[in-house]
Amino acid sequence: MNKKIKKRLLYLLLGLVLLTCFFYFQNNSIVTTPYSFSSDKVPQNFNGYKIVQLSDLHSKSFENNHSELVKKVKKVKPDLIVFTGDLIDSDRYNEKTSLTLMGKLVQIAPVYYVTGNHEWWSGKFKSLEDKLKDTGVHVMRNTVEEITIGKDEIQIIGIDDPAKVNESYVERAIAEEDIKNAIKGLEEGVNFKILLSHRPELFSLYTQYEFDVVFSGHAHGGQVRIPFVGGLVAPNQGLFPEYSSGMHDVDKTTMIVNRGLGNSIIPLRVFNRPEIVVVALKRVKNQ
Repeated sequence: MNKKIKKRLLYLLLGLVLLTCFFYFQNNSIVTTPYSFSSDKVPQNFNGYKIVQLSDLHSKSFENNHSELVKKVKKVKPDLIVFTGDLIDSDRYNEKTSLTLMGKLVQIAPVYYVTGNHEWWSGKFKSLEDKLKDTGVHVMRNTVEEITIGKDEIQIIGIDDPAKVNESYVERAIAEEDIKNAIKGLEEGVNFKILLSHRPELFSLYTQYEFDVVFSGHAHGGQVRIPFVGGLVAPNQGLFPEYSSGMHDVDKTTMIVNRGLGNSIIPLRVFNRPEIVVVALKRVKNQ
């Protein structure tokens, strides 16, 4: 083998090593994204209240039983943790790693959880639901819960993912029915309302009910993020999805889309690191 071929093989090997390191970093190095939500509807005692949002683990196991992920969540000192679906993956079902994470999170702050499509596709959600409840997770299924600090309250509404019904063409109708069923339990006089729902593509539906903040996932950040453009592709939104990450405001509703932690059909993330979202509620005076 001559020197020129050896040199090319060395460069090829170096390139493969660098590419492997790049993809490993992109898929395992967790980023924390802070947001501030300001409104005169935020109760006084909830001024500065911190909510951590996680989503779309897809049975992924981060190193050392999620130690770095848990460390980053703990560092934020959240008052509340919400998980917006796809805790497990229907094709690589591993509830052990998912329950391990949830067991550690409930020791940091109260955890509220709603289903994603993969919980339903797995056919094993009933068993998972029981184990989550035993772990101390608030499993929200078209229900409302109140969180109280002193004399102030906020309400959290959580709905099932519409994949519980097989016909995809009726997903919006199923989600709307679930919202209507859930809000029957709203307590009168509580003005600040948070919705947990896996699907960001249904944002126009959520705005009709004037939720103050909506937490969603599902889009995986668009899987591949193109600088200055955004996400490339997302389920139920197709190419260049409108709602792949970040904070979106329409009328009186703000939706926050988490880029997620794991992968499903597409195994790699590019310029789209796993994400912890942190939202700080801020009370402002009515202008």
